[in-house]
Amino acid sequence: GRTIKKLAKEIGYPLMLKASWGGGGRGMRRIMSEAELEEQVLAGRREAEGAFGNGEVYLEKLVERARHVEVQMLGDTHGNIVHLYERDCSIQRRNQKVVERAPAPYLSEAQRAEVCEAAMKLARKARYVNAGTAEFLMDAVTSEFYFIEVNPRIQVEHTVTEQVTGIDIVKAQILIAQGAVIGDTASSGVPAQKDIRLNGHALQSRITSEDPENNFVPDYGRITAYRSASGFGVRLDGGTAYGGAVITRYYDSLLVKVTTWAPTPGEAIKRMDRTLREFRIRGVASNIAFVENLINHPKFLANDYTTRFIDETPELFQFTKRLDRATKLSTFIADVTVNGNPEVAGRPKPPGHALVPRPPVYDPGKPQDGTRTLLRKKGAKAVADWMLAQPRVFITDTTMRDAHQSLLATRMRTFDMARVIDAYAHRLPTLFSLECWGGATFDVAMRFLQEDPWERLSILSAKSPNVMLQMLLRGSNAVGYTNYPDNVVTAFVTRAAASGVDVFRIFDSLNWVPNMRVAMDAVGASGKLIEASICYTGDILDPARAKYDLKYYVDLAKELAKAGTHVLGLKDMAGLVKPAAARVLIKALKEETGLPIHFHTHDTSGLSAASVLAACDAGVDAIDAAMDSFSGLTSQPPLGSIAEALRGSDRDTGLDPATLRQFADYWEAVRTQYTPFESDMRSGAAEVYLHEMPGGQFTNLKEQARSLGLAERWHEVARAYSDVNAMFGDIVKVTPSSKVVGDMALAMVSAGLTRADIEDPKREVAFPESVISFFRGELGQPPGGFPKALQKKVLKGDKPLTGRPGASLQPADLNALRQEAGADISDEEFASYLMYPKVYADFAKRRNDYGPVSVLPTPTFFYGMAPGEEISIELEPGKVLVLQLQTIGQPDEDGQVAVFFELNGVPRMVRVPNRLKAAAAPKRRKADPADARQVASPMPGMVATLAVKPGQKVRAGDLLLTIEAMKMETAIHADRAGTVAAVAVAAGQQVDAKDLLLEYAV
Repeated sequence: GRTIKKLAKEIGYPLMLKASWGGGGRGMRRIMSEAELEEQVLAGRREAEGAFGNGEVYLEKLVERARHVEVQMLGDTHGNIVHLYERDCSIQRRNQKVVERAPAPYLSEAQRAEVCEAAMKLARKARYVNAGTAEFLMDAVTSEFYFIEVNPRIQVEHTVTEQVTGIDIVKAQILIAQGAVIGDTASSGVPAQKDIRLNGHALQSRITSEDPENNFVPDYGRITAYRSASGFGVRLDGGTAYGGAVITRYYDSLLVKVTTWAPTPGEAIKRMDRTLREFRIRGVASNIAFVENLINHPKFLANDYTTRFIDETPELFQFTKRLDRATKLSTFIADVTVNGNPEVAGRPKPPGHALVPRPPVYDPGKPQDGTRTLLRKKGAKAVADWMLAQPRVFITDTTMRDAHQSLLATRMRTFDMARVIDAYAHRLPTLFSLECWGGATFDVAMRFLQEDPWERLSILSAKSPNVMLQMLLRGSNAVGYTNYPDNVVTAFVTRAAASGVDVFRIFDSLNWVPNMRVAMDAVGASGKLIEASICYTGDILDPARAKYDLKYYVDLAKELAKAGTHVLGLKDMAGLVKPAAARVLIKALKEETGLPIHFHTHDTSGLSAASVLAACDAGVDAIDAAMDSFSGLTSQPPLGSIAEALRGSDRDTGLDPATLRQFADYWEAVRTQYTPFESDMRSGAAEVYLHEMPGGQFTNLKEQARSLGLAERWHEVARAYSDVNAMFGDIVKVTPSSKVVGDMALAMVSAGLTRADIEDPKREVAFPESVISFFRGELGQPPGGFPKALQKKVLKGDKPLTGRPGASLQPADLNALRQEAGADISDEEFASYLMYPKVYADFAKRRNDYGPVSVLPTPTFFYGMAPGEEISIELEPGKVLVLQLQTIGQPDEDGQVAVFFELNGVPRMVRVPNRLKAAAAPKRRKADPADARQVASPMPGMVATLAVKPGQKVRAGDLLLTIEAMKMETAIHADRAGTVAAVAVAAGQQVDAKDLLLEYAV
């Protein structure tokens, strides 16, 4: 008989209006004052009538800042009723409880007694039997309680109450149903109310497959790895989670329920946090990261939350990306085990008796001060002055950069360097520097070794606090193969200096000093050591090579001294400096500049040790050498031999022969693991004086030739290299100018072209992109200029640059590029992107898929594991994975292979596709050499870009497509005007030499 207004006034505003059939769904309305009452009730009734066919509505008290409190009850058939105190269930999402706590930590004893007694009144009035829960909302502002409902069953959060009362609710429910008496502990397990006590605090979390990054939509799939947690005060109630379990989209998303207990609320939270972090669930998404954020939030820790906590706290959804390194690494190992590593496919394997690399032992503690100590204390000028004042010859060990670049196609991994760098710091503190970074190692690390070059630098820098680290920098090319805007070069140098490089050996591939100035200035501004270098070519004692005479080199040296170099580098990249030339050149450079001279050469001819010793006689201050087992051939001369030759003289290096042998033994064992990358060069070759190929390019060019199917025609490539050098005007050959010559030589041999063919103005030739760039002047100006006729043919009418390339480039918009690369990447990653956008992007994807593969032992990286084999993987100091391969399954109907591991004693299964047994791709149609309409591929490679489509008209010289092979890109231009009738390839596809690319219309 009461009116709706009287009822509303009795309940009190604000109100919530609900449809009787809609519950918490359709028809829910907020009524904030009496003025809104009639309109909202009528509208709600109409909406309920339309939606459910029933216009009944009801009013509830709206508690805007509410806490959800539940009281656990038990009643028997004998009229006995007790409560087991309350629990907090305020943390909810869409009416689903996320975590529960017992008791509610924000209640006072008076409030606890009030809400428990309210529940008891309801239970006694209803003569309640069995387990049930009375639910209340507590106004967080006024502390008033409002009854919601009674759930007449055991709820999933009962475990949190069991933890603090010690009463088994499920067992009690069964016994009570059988007639047991509450108060008679022997029969029911439940004592009388006066004997029920709270003991400590408990927290319960439900781990589900709900994905918090996808609006909590339940994920599904196969659990590839499952590891639960345990410990004092931890209880797990099983759901559907175990390794190999298939989680479907049709059932409850609960995986496991976790309850922790402790004497205090804070300790219970800490135990829950630890427990959640110990869980490993892979294969399906989980809400673990979300729950971790929630229980560690300051408001949760301070008990300052309501039922709207999740909706009002967006930072709960800001997750630190899980590394999941164990899963990613085991996936990589499984893939290599099943499919092989393409880097070693078809290559010789290391011998079965390969040595085990054992780094030299050393006494722990702070290592002796060295050159890095001096640089940091007194600066670069002090280091240069100190070098001049010392009688001894200083040695730079090149094993970790140029030696393996020259001998093993730059394939040495960080793993093998990181294991020995500590020993260098402690056992060889008097070395001048360790060359370990830059040059080709930068892009090869990402492109082929799946490693971050900056991570390598960081590791080596941290472990070498006393000996300077040295890098090779290509002037305006930085560590790339093209010119970059000045601000990009400066940004890269600045970052390298901050990340650990101490000595910057800077050169220009054409000995053009203007191209070196930006990098030199940046190094100087960073406070690091500038070693501007002259690249040696020709023969200063040969009258027939007057272009590169002594005056040429002295003038260059004076220009570099004037530009501010601290040390003058003499970079003999092909090993062309003969002993007599070394004596003359070193003496002249020292007398004319007064700078310390650092001599670098290669042993391709077998004569370099004699040249080094001649340089020492002439007063050279520092020389480069490689540990004996990584020396000789296209590498540097042997460090141990040089040290022995100078021992006892006034130029004695001060290095201990026995110590050097221990390092050589380590590197000897390491080298056996890189057998696949050894060249077939077995002896010194005077042929180098003919082709003048840099030692660092020699093995890489051989590798390119092999990939192009030219391995058996290497001497043709070498002769073509010499022809190209002469054809291009006898240029300085070092990266990237040497790449220009090498690319052209490979293209000529692949296509069967001679020098006469290239120089014939009437013959159309597909020049590699690097050659076009060179003749356009993008590398700078070579001594004596370009051959004009050939330049005209290559550029096809384009106007070449005549000034410094960097000066003509607009400064890069670094902020825009950073957004393009990804705003969340580090400064080092951004520097990689600036150098090699595509290479970095590909590497970042592989790293995301496979994790930090640089921590894997080298044999595992290249060959995977054998069943029964066990390895240790040190992810970081103090965190080691012990991985054993158990067995490998057979491919299933989808071509997937199950690989079974044991990871830290826990079974783990990984599925990878069996690509080796995939159907072979159909062979491509070959172009008919007799059909002038067909365009054939001049070389094997990948179609990088397509510039035309069927029906498109082209003019002679228009770009048709580009082909990429290794690091060489070749542009295919139209040799005539016409219409493209058909395109036989697509971007990203592999082609072989003479494959059909496209056809012209008749």
